[in-house]
Amino acid sequence: MLDEEQAVHDENSGARETAAVDDTFATLRQIVTAAVFVLVVLFVLPAVLDYNTFWIRVATGAVIYSTVVLGLGLLYGRVGMVSLYQFILVAMGAWVALRLHFATSWPFPVILLLAGLITGIVGTLIGLPALRLSGLHLALITLMAAGGLTVILTRWQFPNGGGGFYGRAQVAGVASLLPRPSIALGDLAYYRYCIVVTVLLFLLVILHVRGKPGRAWAALRQSQSTAIATGVNTTLYRMWAFALASFATGVAGALLAAAAGGVSSTQFPVQNNITLLAVTLMGGVYSIWGAVVGAFLLRVFPALLDDWGIGTEWLTVLFGIGVIQVLLTAPGGLVEQVPKDLANLGRKIGGLFSRSSAPSPDAAE
Repeated sequence: MLDEEQAVHDENSGARETAAVDDTFATLRQIVTAAVFVLVVLFVLPAVLDYNTFWIRVATGAVIYSTVVLGLGLLYGRVGMVSLYQFILVAMGAWVALRLHFATSWPFPVILLLAGLITGIVGTLIGLPALRLSGLHLALITLMAAGGLTVILTRWQFPNGGGGFYGRAQVAGVASLLPRPSIALGDLAYYRYCIVVTVLLFLLVILHVRGKPGRAWAALRQSQSTAIATGVNTTLYRMWAFALASFATGVAGALLAAAAGGVSSTQFPVQNNITLLAVTLMGGVYSIWGAVVGAFLLRVFPALLDDWGIGTEWLTVLFGIGVIQVLLTAPGGLVEQVPKDLANLGRKIGGLFSRSSAPSPDAAE
């Protein structure tokens, strides 16, 4: 009996060690994949685009908006909260960064950090009344908050200029441009600067997801009653999720204010929050890579359609079909479904070749 128990114990220990080794190799593989991807977008992609100014600017917009999609994916995919005011928080981050520039002489990284922090506070305050809501009710509350923020920004003539934090020197509708840091004055240099900042934001979110907040958010998404029973402070961790997502979105807004063309009051319509939710779902809300795919759909895909001579009004139709597809058959989004479909296709093609190369019964006789 003791020998049998020892054998079972050894078998369980071996299984745990094997699982730990597999997890380590999976983590290393993910790190290597992410590092290669970052190097490609830093150095290879600009060369592939032939350093074309237009496409470098499009790629910069995609890099910036990947953090916005990341924040919304965090709220919906990790915590189960549908937020429809993230797009307006981009405008809030841009506005705060511009006002800080007009009122102070602080360096660009400090302005980025403060824009993220202030936007994070605003996003958390907006989320406070919605802490006990979920699903459609939460979506409606945040959508109304987006409308309210739009009214406030219009009232203050967003983005405006002038000295001081409350100064006004430009009429409404005129774009404002945040001066870039001295190390990233050109479009290509600023593109790479945005990649570095975005990577840092992604790492910040990954650390949260893999740490104690991530475990609490997972429990909240599965069942709020179970999370409470296990000792999770639901109010704290919901506010934490709102704050982190809003912080990343605010930094993205500040980066966008320094991008080519700056920002204007007509750039952030409320309905774009619906589009942002659509591309987030299509990219994949359960994976960090889904934010990259969602940003591609939001910024690069429309530019490609325009370059091919296809009207961008088709985007609404295509995104609608994509969301229906995700909700019905692919809850993990494109980032999970496409590799599965390619693997299935490869197996089918391999099966066809294996059958065609197998000798027929007549040939065997």
